[in-house]
Amino acid sequence: MGKMIEVQSDKVVAAYLAEPAGQPKGAVIVIHEVWGLDTHIKSVADRFASEGYVTLAPSFFELADVSSEEITKLKTDLFDEVKRVAIQPRLREIMAPMRDPEFGATTIAGLKACFDYLYELPEVSQKVAVSGFCFGGTYSFALAVAEPRLKLALPFYGHADQSAEELAAIACPIRAFYGANDHGLISNLDDLKRRMAEAKVDFEAKVYPDCAHAFFNDSNPVVYNQAAAEDAWNVVKAELAKVM
Repeated sequence: MGKMIEVQSDKVVAAYLAEPAGQPKGAVIVIHEVWGLDTHIKSVADRFASEGYVTLAPSFFELADVSSEEITKLKTDLFDEVKRVAIQPRLREIMAPMRDPEFGATTIAGLKACFDYLYELPEVSQKVAVSGFCFGGTYSFALAVAEPRLKLALPFYGHADQSAEELAAIACPIRAFYGANDHGLISNLDDLKRRMAEAKVDFEAKVYPDCAHAFFNDSNPVVYNQAAAEDAWNVVKAELAKVM
């Protein structure tokens, strides 16, 4: 089990810290989905820690004054088709502050502060990677652009709208994961591959057939795909082992 800590940035960032039992292999930042730092994301952090990585999972909803408690309550209704339609207007209203450019800048600053926190721990030997899901997948791409010391980025079903010129700032491998039925992201994947190639980024994307958005989330019975999630986790571990 991990513990909550605070990381100092422009604003204080609350984060869940999970530590391995023995000597760390390195460190990983885990960025939450649009549902915030919930039990699922903490369990992912614990899994990384069990593999030998000091893991930090920051919470960014508070930076936009978004109510994670209300979102958690609404999340359960998303599993019911009738209720899902009814709650979508309220969900969009709650999450509106997260679309503010100022929130994006504050989030990147918070991520860089989390990176520095881990990077400066002597036991991780300056080896820090990032992984994230949905919202967190998108910000995994963004952190790779913003932080040249990053060792590896492992975004799950995130989008990257940066230009090839902006992506050229990425200095680490990117290994991305998608579900084939996540049409909004898949329709733009070829263009992302093109921009990554122009930027000369070491980029690979793995697309899982018959999977939708959030296929890795074992707390979501509607979209979770055990076979794909297990395969992706094995890829994650193998890619981390190459750089840590």
